[in-house]
Amino acid sequence: MLVACHCKECQRQSGSAFGMSMIIAQTGFEVEGELKMFERSSVSGRALRCFFCPECGTRIYHQPSYAAGIVNVKAGTLDDTSGLQPTMHTWVSSKQAWIQIPHGLPTYETQP
Repeated sequence: MLVACHCKECQRQSGSAFGMSMIIAQTGFEVEGELKMFERSSVSGRALRCFFCPECGTRIYHQPSYAAGIVNVKAGTLDDTSGLQPTMHTWVSSKQAWIQIPHGLPTYETQP
């Protein structure tokens, strides 16, 4: 599942109009090299662990405390992003006015 999130935190973190997270099972997920981590609170108050490259600062993935066994890979970090298409949009209450969401995709005003 690929989520386009329009919350203010994702806008800040991505430096763009939204962030994209690919939600995958943690089983079998591996990262080569050392990452640094910081923890922040989400709007709901739940913890979110954020892992990033210590050399360039790029976020690689997030690990939400409320969803054991999954990670949210920052989709823009993949080698080939040409086939990526969001399957849902979240936090559309914060989206930029010029963003047009394709008809038929699930949308959520906040976090589903």
